Amino acid sequence: MRRYAPGPTGLSYSFGPGPITPAVKWLIIANVAMFVATLVYRDIITFLGLIPQLVFEGLWVWQPATYLFLHGGAFHILFNMLGIWMFGVELERRWGTTFFLKYYAVTGIGAGLTVLFVSLLPLAATAGTYQAVTIGASGALYGLLMAFAIYFPDRPILMFLLFPIPAKYFVMIIGAIAFLSAPGSGVSQAAHLGGLLFGYLYLRGGRGGLSAEIKYRYLKWKMNRLRRKFDVYSGGRSDWDRHVH
Repeated sequence: MRRYAPGPTGLSYSFGPGPITPAVKWLIIANVAMFVATLVYRDIITFLGLIPQLVFEGLWVWQPATYLFLHGGAFHILFNMLGIWMFGVELERRWGTTFFLKYYAVTGIGAGLTVLFVSLLPLAATAGTYQAVTIGASGALYGLLMAFAIYFPDRPILMFLLFPIPAKYFVMIIGAIAFLSAPGSGVSQAAHLGGLLFGYLYLRGGRGGLSAEIKYRYLKWKMNRLRRKFDVYSGGRSDWDRHVH
């Protein structure tokens, strides 16, 4: 992603969103620390990675949350952390650290729950998911991408690091790719789709979304009703013989 800012000769270009924000910084530190730990003790992946069979058997129910901090290789963690920095920083600045972390957790855990759901489907293409291990922060990253597309729909993102397209179309394309490549893919596309879905539902049904709109309309209706009941009008009245107590 490139940011555009006016300069003395027109437009200047810079890569990335600028200085790192607190939550993004600590998420990256936590992920890198866990990656180093898995290099020393590989069994951590079995213990903290998401394995649906172990979760449903009630053995390690924390896995839908802990799998987010594990990665299988250098490029895996590099691209995920780069994405969290590029898209997370601007969202954290807009939302604040508390809401950003809440959203990150909702989309990341939601992606894990999607993997659990898919593992129970009676389909040949999803049968292997039940015993497979899912790791990586890409579910939460896809949630950040969804939020970025909602708040900055026309902001250009480099598709395949080659050509810029608006964020709203970028998310549509990666969502379609995840859906179409899900059967037989070695990547957990269910987690990617889950991150997109939970991100959309949370923003449309949570802060600034559908429920906020409903509350706003209800409060507006209630205030108008009270104004009519008590004969209160903004801007004053021409009938000075009537008073409101």
